[in-house]
Amino acid sequence: MDVLVIGSGAREHALAWRLARDESVRRVRIAPGNGGTAAVAESVDDLDIGDPYAVARHAARERYGLVVVGPETPLAAGVADALELARVPVFGPTRAAARLESSKAFAKQQMQRAGVPTASSATFTDPDAALDHARRAATEERALVVKADWLAAGKGVVVGESPDETEAAIRDLFAGVAPGARLLLEERLTGVEVSVFALVSGEVVVPLAAACDYKRLGDGDTGPNTGGMGAYAPVPWFDQARIESSVESIFEPIAWRMARDETPYRGVLYAGVILTPQGPMVLEFNARFGDPEAQVILPLLDGDLATALLGVAGGDRGMIEGSLGPRDGACVGVVVAAEGYPDAPVTGRELDGADPSSPADDGWLLCFHAGTRRAPDGGYRSSGGRVLTFVGRGASLSDARDAAYEGVAGCRLEGGQHRADVAARELEVDRLPDDAAASVLHGSDRTQLGDEPG
Repeated sequence: MDVLVIGSGAREHALAWRLARDESVRRVRIAPGNGGTAAVAESVDDLDIGDPYAVARHAARERYGLVVVGPETPLAAGVADALELARVPVFGPTRAAARLESSKAFAKQQMQRAGVPTASSATFTDPDAALDHARRAATEERALVVKADWLAAGKGVVVGESPDETEAAIRDLFAGVAPGARLLLEERLTGVEVSVFALVSGEVVVPLAAACDYKRLGDGDTGPNTGGMGAYAPVPWFDQARIESSVESIFEPIAWRMARDETPYRGVLYAGVILTPQGPMVLEFNARFGDPEAQVILPLLDGDLATALLGVAGGDRGMIEGSLGPRDGACVGVVVAAEGYPDAPVTGRELDGADPSSPADDGWLLCFHAGTRRAPDGGYRSSGGRVLTFVGRGASLSDARDAAYEGVAGCRLEGGQHRADVAARELEVDRLPDDAAASVLHGSDRTQLGDEPG
């Protein structure tokens, strides 16, 4: 079959690379793609991926066997809805179901209704009321996390290290949106974080993988929040048994709730989970593969990915479960970002030592482009904040990390920046504290954790 991938980041490069390797796939196209995706797919650069009906018309005319939506913005715009109406198989949730990501307030409501453990929170449309709430919390020595109730390209969550930083985040986020926009103030949780992924089709849930990512710009989790500076998989202390436990306590309840509300979820669901002394709790849901998590998860999947995703689109559990399996080894991904990222990335810089991966590439190092464009001389220039992701592969996490940083060392981008500590501390951790591990394995008291006011 012919497959269309929608998006332009390193996640979409990785998706196109992985799908192009499937026996069931004849051709992969990508809209709009980036400077490096020509190595894996034919670009459709004149398609407005934010226009659901334009995407549906194009897909119906080209008779794709499957459309895979990578980023969140087209999902929130209703691209999957339009494709379903055009009877084109689509991997990605409808606009209503994608509210699990596009609306933090909706996600909180659904988690509470489904009994999924999550932190207590309050929602505000009035900046002054939000500031009053934050000040009361500060007097009670309760730390808060500020979350925008709108899509913010991975930058709508601010963890203030002081009451002043929390208040500044409230003012800054409200200042950039129209009146009536909602902001969540959530109780801050402490613990180890992990990203857990499952394929969901209505009430069918199939566990996929877990990964850890790095949101802060600088080593040691310093600097501003970003869209993600690196990731690794698998997670040594979060094995398949713990992933399956998360399916029982998190994914199945939320899938059931969405189906009962006549907004069935179809696609990959990503739960950001924090392992607290009281048990695992959900920080957020994303309605798509993460970036950079996708870049380290996809190379570790064996089998025919396209068939599994087609099974999700059609609600066929047999196709989903029978098409994919885990692959031995580990992956570490390191993002190379532009000078000035995330606030004011400098673009147009020459990029050397970063040949984009093609479907034939299956070795120790992969290179997935993101913010790049092809120059007239055939080379590459930077065109965005996160420029590319080097993914090292190996039999162990240590081997994979060495491979990734060897790739980074060979890349030349004036002013480029990257984290030097991706997966470093994890190499010294082989298990969780006993109480946290037990709560993940055996589940938590969801009634107690899920009945807090929103």
